[in-house]
Amino acid sequence: MSIQNLSAEISRTTYPGRGIIIGTSADGANAVVAYFIMGRSENSRNRIFVTEGTGIRTQAFDQAKLKDPSLVIYAPVRVFGTTTIVTNGDQTDTVYEGLSRGLSFEQALRSREFEPDSPNFTPRISGVVNVENGKHDFSLSILKSDDGDAASCNRFTFSYEHPRAGIGRFIHTYEHDGNPLPSFCGEPVPLALTAASIDDFASEIWNSLNAENKVSLFVRYISIATGTTDSRILNKNS
Repeated sequence: MSIQNLSAEISRTTYPGRGIIIGTSADGANAVVAYFIMGRSENSRNRIFVTEGTGIRTQAFDQAKLKDPSLVIYAPVRVFGTTTIVTNGDQTDTVYEGLSRGLSFEQALRSREFEPDSPNFTPRISGVVNVENGKHDFSLSILKSDDGDAASCNRFTFSYEHPRAGIGRFIHTYEHDGNPLPSFCGEPVPLALTAASIDDFASEIWNSLNAENKVSLFVRYISIATGTTDSRILNKNS
């Protein structure tokens, strides 16, 4: 699979849904994590990212307009020891609790399936990046229905050891806009990460997302040498 241009790949469709990018900065100094959310309904668009401890949480921008919080309010990012967890739903907590009980990333997600939002059956996408002792590795997962079959869950985990500098992997919930929305297909897409700084990286992603549908973006750089972090949050509602 060829390495894709980040902006071109993100803007390929008006509605990739929710997306995760994990990789290594161009200079090789940082593990890179990005998570964005988009929305078509008023309930989905009525959100912002806020900091919560060492992670983030979604929050209603206008509490009076919040309808069903079950699939829109959750903690997308949590940190367990040297592992940063990022997901598109409350399975962040499932992974965190699983790791605390000695389970692997994949084992922790065995208790979960795709979202119960028929007819879309939105995939649950998740990632973990571990930075320790001057090294890092990461994994991505997708749990999705078998071509819209509510009784069948397909589980895929992709693991990356000794990630190359300047390369990221991109997974998102929907292949493109539609009704119902078609689930992401194939392996996480390799992207060229060429940004010179975290701010450039955040701007590149934010400006590539469809202006009407984008909602919020979180970006974190984790120093591979020290484990220290630098993060950015961009919200359309402010």
